[in-house]
Amino acid sequence: MQISESEVGGVTVLGLSGRLDGLAAPELEKKLAEVVAGGKDRLVFDCAGVEYASSAGLRVFLLAAKQLKTRGGRCGFAALTAPLREVFSVSGFLDILEVHDTVAQAAA
Repeated sequence: MQISESEVGGVTVLGLSGRLDGLAAPELEKKLAEVVAGGKDRLVFDCAGVEYASSAGLRVFLLAAKQLKTRGGRCGFAALTAPLREVFSVSGFLDILEVHDTVAQAAA
């Protein structure tokens, strides 16, 4: 899993690529903790490069959404690949998380 960080209109964007599995999830959770500790309250996950997400990866996504909502912030998910969209659909995440087609829409 590769994680890049950028900013779009004051919103932190974490670009993800590769497999978000049990081995990669702790790395993403650590990055999330850094973002939250840095006082950021708006976060977008750019999922255009995510090939696979396990339950461990989904747990980090849910954790991010809950942490930011508790702080009065927002967490969005953009550019889901077909496999990731299927996982979001089956798990019910499409109904409970903020999913957008593009990073720009998620950051708006």
